[in-house]
Amino acid sequence: MSYGIHINGRPFEDEPRAGQCLRTYLRERGWFGVKKGCDAGDCGACTVHVDGEPVHSCLYPAVRAEGRAVTTVEGLADEGGELHPVQKQFLDAQGFQCGFCTAGYLMTTAALDAEQLDDLPRAFKGNICRCTGYRAIEDAVRGVRHTEEPDAGRAVGRNLGAPAGPQVVTGTARYTFDIDVPGLLHMKLLRSPHPHARILAIDTAAALRVPGVHLALTHHDAPERLYSTARHEHPTEDPDDTRLLDDTVRYIGQRVAAVVADSEAAAEEGCRRIEVTYEQLPYVTDPEEAMAPGAPVVHHKGPESRIARPESNVVGEVHGEIGSVEEGFAEADVVYEETFRTQRVQHASLETHGAVAWYETGEDGEERLTVRSSTQTPFLTRRALCALFDLELKQVRVLAGRVGGGFGGKQEMIVEDIVALAVMRLRRPVKLEYTRAEQFYGATTRHPFTIGVRAGARSDGTLTALQVRVVSNTGAYGNHGPAVMFHSVGESMAVYRAPHKKVNAYSVYTNSVPAGAFRGYGLGQVVFAVESVMDELARRTGVDPLVFREVNIIGPGEHMISPGGEEEDLEIASYGLDQCLQVVRNAIEEDGYGDGSGDDVPDGWLVGQGTGMSMIATGPPGGHFADATVKLLQDGTYDIAVGTAEFGNGTTTVHKQITAGALSTTVDRIAIRQSDTDVVRHDTGAFGSAGTVVAGKAVMKAADALAVQLLEFAARYLGAAAPRECRLTADAVECAGRVISLKELFQAARASGRELSADGHWGGSPRSVAFNAQWFRLAVDPGTGEIRILRSVHAADAGKVMNPMQCRGQVEGGVAQALGATLFENVRLDERGQVTTAAFRRYRLPQYADVPRTEVHFMETSDAIGPLGAKSMSESPFNPVAPAFANALRDATGIRFTELPLTRDRVWLALDAAARG
Repeated sequence: MSYGIHINGRPFEDEPRAGQCLRTYLRERGWFGVKKGCDAGDCGACTVHVDGEPVHSCLYPAVRAEGRAVTTVEGLADEGGELHPVQKQFLDAQGFQCGFCTAGYLMTTAALDAEQLDDLPRAFKGNICRCTGYRAIEDAVRGVRHTEEPDAGRAVGRNLGAPAGPQVVTGTARYTFDIDVPGLLHMKLLRSPHPHARILAIDTAAALRVPGVHLALTHHDAPERLYSTARHEHPTEDPDDTRLLDDTVRYIGQRVAAVVADSEAAAEEGCRRIEVTYEQLPYVTDPEEAMAPGAPVVHHKGPESRIARPESNVVGEVHGEIGSVEEGFAEADVVYEETFRTQRVQHASLETHGAVAWYETGEDGEERLTVRSSTQTPFLTRRALCALFDLELKQVRVLAGRVGGGFGGKQEMIVEDIVALAVMRLRRPVKLEYTRAEQFYGATTRHPFTIGVRAGARSDGTLTALQVRVVSNTGAYGNHGPAVMFHSVGESMAVYRAPHKKVNAYSVYTNSVPAGAFRGYGLGQVVFAVESVMDELARRTGVDPLVFREVNIIGPGEHMISPGGEEEDLEIASYGLDQCLQVVRNAIEEDGYGDGSGDDVPDGWLVGQGTGMSMIATGPPGGHFADATVKLLQDGTYDIAVGTAEFGNGTTTVHKQITAGALSTTVDRIAIRQSDTDVVRHDTGAFGSAGTVVAGKAVMKAADALAVQLLEFAARYLGAAAPRECRLTADAVECAGRVISLKELFQAARASGRELSADGHWGGSPRSVAFNAQWFRLAVDPGTGEIRILRSVHAADAGKVMNPMQCRGQVEGGVAQALGATLFENVRLDERGQVTTAAFRRYRLPQYADVPRTEVHFMETSDAIGPLGAKSMSESPFNPVAPAFANALRDATGIRFTELPLTRDRVWLALDAAARG
């Protein structure tokens, strides 16, 4: 008797493998809208309908679907292609950012009845979104429309929907592994069980005898060259301390060997059969202990690796003083000193790290390595692969499909190197896709910080001195360690005017999972400490916290001074911090200082409010480069070629808006090619909030230059006196009463041997700054430690807001992610440095019910540097959230909490201790 299952109305008779889940069965048959997010039924990205009922297909055995009707997101639309009402709603509201979770939300929503729609927090318990902050999803479910279709040339400042929106809601947007590669082999990694050990012997013979295994790679197969997994425009910013496969392992979870086989199961079995003999070495997991004399040395490397003091495990450090802090403290009427601690946080992008690579023949007939990767930095990854394997740039192609979330975690080369090595050895396509567990112990985290702050102020609230000591735990490898440490003590201190400042900061190796780039890039950790101290100083001097900040913050046109070192290309090209603080003042006045009775607060609960603010550079230092080309096509439409990857950051939309404005056309007449080293020119990458202010400026320059070309050519062709007599319309050029269509103009240019095309370049310097302020009003149950957020207000100085809907989504998503880090997210390690929270159900992510509806306000500023007055707004909303929350908690309880996360048990224990006296 044959097996039978109907998928989206089509019969399939292939019998599933023993133990195969429905998700894998569906994806193997090309239904790529079904996503792999967690392997455990925690995220909902794999949700499908079985006989009309939503199920998590990663938990549903494929064999149980026999005789049933399975519907995936691709099957939601009717036979004529008409979108399902829920798909239309998500498209109209743009209820997504990266879109990796969207199919799951669509399938869940489509099955909700009226009663379930009235209780969305319960209805969405099985779905997670890491990007949106959930407001856009709620709006989609409620049928709220946000997207607009503006007139030609009027796209900037309007709510244009994402160009890939139709593909996202129909499940046809292609992420990294949503492709069919013939002859594909699968890779699995053997990882270290020890925090620090030397490999004395490694035997792969038994692994190679496993049926289906083709290759086993060890350190004997790896290049000797050292490099950094971090990706920056200038590789010398990061320490070269990593080897592709090393004979010394430095943390539990480090890759030891790789096995490539016909199936994942065979590769896993091959890993199990590898025999490794280790010599265990002393290890250290605490950064303060790691700097102490006699501590185990994590890296015995020379100066060529650019490690500051390897003998003390210090990968990077910064020391500086402006004025004399001791004199400043002597002048102070109030001095406050405290130590703050922030934890490891996982990026938790729903698409895990992964790459698939193969050889292909280019147009020139030459064979080259092609790597398709979930990366924020295709060009830098190509350059790193070429350096590692001694290849020329033309021999390697790196491309990214749509990326399912990044948040800085994919500003690394974590998987591409080992996959490339396997492909070069086998000359066959190879795939490596991290499991959710590997994402926790085999990728990177946010840097845990210890921040000691000492600050002094006069009785009128004027700061006299600010001193900060930072110890950042970079883990076993340095990658972004020095850069994160340096950035952390930059704008966090420069935003305040204290005449005397001092900093000592250390990025320290330990035998634990490496840390890397994470939204805010170190600034959020130090802002938590500094803003908490400012709030405490305000209270102790009797000055209102908002007034205290207004007295001490940097003003428009002032020189930014940080003891960590001056960044000469950084300036205040527009200023909205005063407006941000006024938004907070307005919220406080609207809300009042009552007992919370109007907020439905139970009797006995404590109510408080608090503020945090931050400043951030609108781009990374040292140059962040983007090249763009805009050209007229044969059919009279336009093409943009730009390197920036799209992962929900919205740069694709903004680039089309900028181009539409410059060329007086509509966005539907503009195509865009991106994140493929073969078809676009260089782009440093989608990180450092540079998608709008760097790549966007390159696109603007190209589009403006093309507009001039079109007008000049049309004027000559039509015999107009001057280009100023001509003007562009959506599909033509009008010159002194005569009209030529863009199609005709293209043909005329071709006949004259000319292509109407223009290039734009921007190097990311000079840079401006963006400002943010967050305010919370909350209530605390002293009997249980439960906290309820009564109101959340965020003020953002983004300059000219290119797309308010999209920018608001970035703010809401940043606030939601920061609330997770503030309240419960914590990558826990045991005493040996082993990650013990390697699953979503052990690692608490914000869900729909956890996130308040934040009121987002944009300031009225226009930046002198950013394209059309725009500034960045991807990272910055994250930074002021934790201190605002902690300050509100201090206001409610009278207790200064100094360690994140502010879990319910931690809050209750502090309240209980205070009550006991």
